[in-house]
Amino acid sequence: MFTSGSTGKPKGVISTHRNLITAMKGYATIIETSGERPTEHTYIGYLPLAHMFEMTVESVCFASGTRIGYSSPQTLTANSDALALGCPGDITLLQPTFIACVPLVVDRIRQTVYEAAASKGPFFKTVLDFSIRYKNVWLDLGFRTPLLNRLIFNKIRHVLGSKLKFMAVGAAPLSNQTRRFVRASLSVQIIEGYGLTESGGAATIMGTDDMSQGRVGAPLPGCYIRLIDWPEGNYGIKDKPNPRGEIVVGGPCVTKGYFKNDELTQECYREEGGVRWFYTGDIGEIFPDGTLKIIDRKKDLIKLQFGEYIALGHVEAILKTCPLVDNAFTYGSTLHTYLVALVTPNEKQFRRLARELGKNASATLEELCGDFDVTDAAAKAIMSHAAENGLQKSEVPRKVKICAEQWNPESRTCYADVKDSPEVCSEFLST
Repeated sequence: MFTSGSTGKPKGVISTHRNLITAMKGYATIIETSGERPTEHTYIGYLPLAHMFEMTVESVCFASGTRIGYSSPQTLTANSDALALGCPGDITLLQPTFIACVPLVVDRIRQTVYEAAASKGPFFKTVLDFSIRYKNVWLDLGFRTPLLNRLIFNKIRHVLGSKLKFMAVGAAPLSNQTRRFVRASLSVQIIEGYGLTESGGAATIMGTDDMSQGRVGAPLPGCYIRLIDWPEGNYGIKDKPNPRGEIVVGGPCVTKGYFKNDELTQECYREEGGVRWFYTGDIGEIFPDGTLKIIDRKKDLIKLQFGEYIALGHVEAILKTCPLVDNAFTYGSTLHTYLVALVTPNEKQFRRLARELGKNASATLEELCGDFDVTDAAAKAIMSHAAENGLQKSEVPRKVKICAEQWNPESRTCYADVKDSPEVCSEFLST
């Protein structure tokens, strides 16, 4: 199984049957604690099996007798690219009870709901925004809102089918804004987890009753988690109020190493105390209840010319919540004083912006992306959105390049498991 290449060239990982079974046993505990029989669940699979997360989840479904319906990102929801106007998405037709998502897909679901609300007028959108804030207040206190669900949110649930109960999210950070929006508007339990290809796709996962924000749960059975100091980033296991440091994953879930790369295997894998450990390069914080929060990534943390450290993953997660953004990549270095961003626009919102500017909205996407007035307005809207949603001045990209090409393997800006290639994107931004 190959890694995504999110920090460089994809690496072949030597995975064993033992690794996969350990990960499956860990994920199976979530189904067991849901209070329902596995045969009563329906799962919709649309992520590629080149994604370790998807392969492990589907393997659990096969082993437990859970039904699987297969889809694709191009036909998943009603506003997917490959569906004609008015045609329902696969998720509406299948009516699944749970789904595994990467944050990019969750952001698109959020945009779908907002587009549906905007089409009914500004009053309904205002009511929706207020209702989501109101419901989240009560959810944070541990209460449910059956009346509000019946009046407003049950209608919105049909976007993903009316039976959806659980949404498992992994592979990248999910913005707190998107998490709270989806949890309230769709009345689903979002279960965030943490794992890597090198750990068999497993490490930690939230319980079905975990209502915490921004955490990825406790270690799965068969997985061990510990932290080590990272002095360069000022993270230490003696930090207050909670220990912080580089995450090290251990146990039978950890794979054998990298294929034909002994040097990197010796650097990242170690045998200590009879346990095999993998040094992830991710930075985490462990809370008193044993749950983990991902706060940084060593290779994701860059320093600008004036010495500011920026977590690019956090910046990208916020940018992707903007209605105009379909995907985003940020870049910075010690040679520059600011960040730049490469953005693939949400075509519907981008054309709507062009129409508001008096442009020909029926022009090709390439033509609209070549129109300075449209791209300038889009860039300003994206930067304003970033500033309004909690990014510091140094974290807001100073320049935004709107890219008409969809990010896919043919255009050399995406690998098979839906993660972008930093090396290619950086090269693209420098041209």
